[in-house]
Amino acid sequence: MTDVTYYTEEGLEKLRAEVKYLTTTGRQLISKAIAEARDKGDLSENAEYDAAKEAQGLHEAKISKLKNTLANARLIDESKMDLTKVLALSIVKIKNVKNGATMTYQLVAETEADLKTGKISVKSPIAQGLLGKSVGEFAEIEVPAGKMQFEVLEISR
Repeated sequence: MTDVTYYTEEGLEKLRAEVKYLTTTGRQLISKAIAEARDKGDLSENAEYDAAKEAQGLHEAKISKLKNTLANARLIDESKMDLTKVLALSIVKIKNVKNGATMTYQLVAETEADLKTGKISVKSPIAQGLLGKSVGEFAEIEVPAGKMQFEVLEISR
């Protein structure tokens, strides 16, 4: 059984583009590598051919996994989302109660997560601790460094 994953419009388009690239250009590159290796002689002793065939298998497995992810992907209609609680796709500003540091994160699907741009996976410990919280509420979250307490300052889309 597979999990339904919620995506932004941008994330869903990136996923579709990757599947399209892998099924077109990616497959052509793999086929070309196999053909070049085949032209080098005896296939029973051709390590390059074996490597190309293995790469093809891994490539097809990746395509299959991405197609499965795409089949279970759902686009979130942000216009109908509750802004009073932290949900998937929320942009949430939080304050570390201990040191007063503030951070802003957007909770996104695992495949869209990118800490450099402030996007964290909804499956991460911080996001899991924040889900369902409202402005002014506190979340005590177990992280690898121990327990941390955060206050929700703002919620937006």
